[in-house]
Amino acid sequence: MLRTSLGNSAVTKKFKVKITASAQIDFTSIWDYISQNNPSNARTFISEIENKIYALAIFPERNPIIPEGEFFHIEEYRHLIYKDYRIVYRVQGDNVFILRIFHGSKLLDIDSL
Repeated sequence: MLRTSLGNSAVTKKFKVKITASAQIDFTSIWDYISQNNPSNARTFISEIENKIYALAIFPERNPIIPEGEFFHIEEYRHLIYKDYRIVYRVQGDNVFILRIFHGSKLLDIDSL
C-alpha cells in the first residue's frame, strides 16, 4: 500500500475509479438478467458490485493478476471476484479502469478489453 507520511499521520493514496463503456454495458446486462425475476435483488446486487468496485480506490493491487494474463501477455490486468462474477480491471497511474464485469462461468473475451 502506498502511504505518505505527514507528520505523525499516514495518508493512504487514493486512486480514481473509472468505469469503461464496456463495463457499463455489462452492468446493464447483469441488471436485465437478474431483474427479470426480481428487480429488488437486481438493485441490491448492482449496488454490492458498485461498492466492491469503488473500494478499489484504495490499494487496487491487492487483487491478483488475471490467470489468462501470462498466456495473452496482459500481465497488468487484475480481477476481483464477487460472488459468481469477475470484475476485470487495470491500474494505470492514479486511475483504476474497470474493463469488464461478467459471470465467472464465461470465458474472458480478450478482444473486448
